[in-house]
Amino acid sequence: MRRAAPISARKAAPIAPPLRILSPKRNKLLQTGWEGFFPYYAGFPEVFARELLQSAELPRGAVILDPWNGSGTTTYAASGLGLSSIGIDLNPVMIIVARARLLPPTEADHLKPLAATILAHAYSSQPILDSNDALLGWFEPSTAAFIRGVEQNIRRSLVGNMAKSPDGIHLDKISGTAATLYVALFATCRKLVAPFRSSNPTWLRVPKETDARVAATKATVAQYFAANVRDMSAALAAKLDADLRIANPPRAGQCKINLSDTVSMKLRKSSIDFVLTSPPYCTRIDYTAATRIELAVLAPLLTVGARALGKQMIGSTQVPSASIEVDESWGKTCARFLKKLRKHPSKASSGYYYRTHLDYFHKMSRSIERMSHALKVGGHAILVIQDSYYKDLHNDLPRIITEIGVEHGLSIERRKNFHLRSMSDINPGRRSYVRPSGATESVLCFVK
Repeated sequence: MRRAAPISARKAAPIAPPLRILSPKRNKLLQTGWEGFFPYYAGFPEVFARELLQSAELPRGAVILDPWNGSGTTTYAASGLGLSSIGIDLNPVMIIVARARLLPPTEADHLKPLAATILAHAYSSQPILDSNDALLGWFEPSTAAFIRGVEQNIRRSLVGNMAKSPDGIHLDKISGTAATLYVALFATCRKLVAPFRSSNPTWLRVPKETDARVAATKATVAQYFAANVRDMSAALAAKLDADLRIANPPRAGQCKINLSDTVSMKLRKSSIDFVLTSPPYCTRIDYTAATRIELAVLAPLLTVGARALGKQMIGSTQVPSASIEVDESWGKTCARFLKKLRKHPSKASSGYYYRTHLDYFHKMSRSIERMSHALKVGGHAILVIQDSYYKDLHNDLPRIITEIGVEHGLSIERRKNFHLRSMSDINPGRRSYVRPSGATESVLCFVK
């Protein structure tokens, strides 16, 4: 029988370097230059994603996944490090934004001439506006018609045959240039509808019938659009100059941005090396309401309306049509929370709120199961999760997600907490209940 080598003589297994975890809180001071054009709510800063991915020391050919890609921070950071990535999101607006963010800096010079041509065509042939056009929710007919004319000319000029099919436009195949001009138009519309912003940065109010719609001249709309494109071009050119000063910069990694639902996303088993994502929090934020004006701009390209889209979202504020029961795979912490929520004396706790929370945990569990299925053995999944309160009940979402992850084959390796101010702190209704201020945002590090 062959004797085992002495312990001192055995070759030690390589120890993985610790992941560098910075604060996942977004910092407006860091959103400058090219990054300043993608100020969409939620998610984490690019420096957080970049430091994590760099510290992971992933092998060549590794694939990064963000199943809730949002504005594309993970895919943008991965691409800049020369890593391949897949970004998935259900909101068409976020698909456009994430694709625009990946536009190569070498395209900077093309943007202004394209914008000038598009505006010239919009002036010369303004479309006949459909009476049901979503833009009429915020704009007077003449203003809405010109905005639609700009959008229509972006579509005609830059959305090629690869993105078109008999069943509509495939937004995940739209070019980065087209996506960038759409983002410029999004910013134009957001500036015009500023009177309808609320104190909640995620919410754009829908005007009532008695409200005056925005009446802006063609010249004003064109001026805002052209200025946005000019500034984006300048920021992209500055990024190109900065890249040229780096010795041997990595070639941009391949990236796929897919329009899909995480509950039904199709990923090959063991095809993903590293997951970095921030799922929707259980804070009853309607993520489609946060992009209402952008969805109105994109309406001719969409096959589903904003309300139907909102119902599909994790964290939907709409009551699910199907009956959902508490599942053991959600863990004991979730079961206890739901039991208390159902018995809470506040209005609609046992009905509407209970059912929307069931919908949230049902979708989240199924999504994490699919994410785990795609992750390779030994691969890491980093999830940024924030806790919250339902009235005075603590919803310890980081712990719940940890238990769901373990149920679906993941092991929790590390958790790092950050205390921050919560959006609920500005809600006057919270004063009716005794609970701590702020929220805990946790970075959960799982391994398969």
